[in-house]
Amino acid sequence: MLHRTLAAIVAMALLCPAAIAAPPNIVVILGDDMGFSDLGCYGSEIATPNLDALAANGLRFTRFYNNARCCPTRASLLTGLYPHQTGIGHMMDDRGVDGYRGDLNSRCRTIAEVLRPAG
Repeated sequence: MLHRTLAAIVAMALLCPAAIAAPPNIVVILGDDMGFSDLGCYGSEIATPNLDALAANGLRFTRFYNNARCCPTRASLLTGLYPHQTGIGHMMDDRGVDGYRGDLNSRCRTIAEVLRPAG
């Protein structure tokens, strides 16, 4: 039953003209050294009207966890994986262990690579 339902959803998505009419339009903003409520859309006392407008008309993460350093956080955001799964468990230096190679490994794909076929 689940397979039939999934097949029907995929078929509808593929046959829907709106789904194939326009390529995805995605902007990802990652702000280093910010707290959760440093933006107005999350309750800041500081005015951030342009970012608030983007948030009002888009997707806001409410359960994304930073990884205390910029490189692993970016790797997680761009792949949807834990940083150690991407090979960037710390920073960009190779520590000789798979989770700490310092480069995205060949077993992960970025959001850009996944969306490339859609334009």
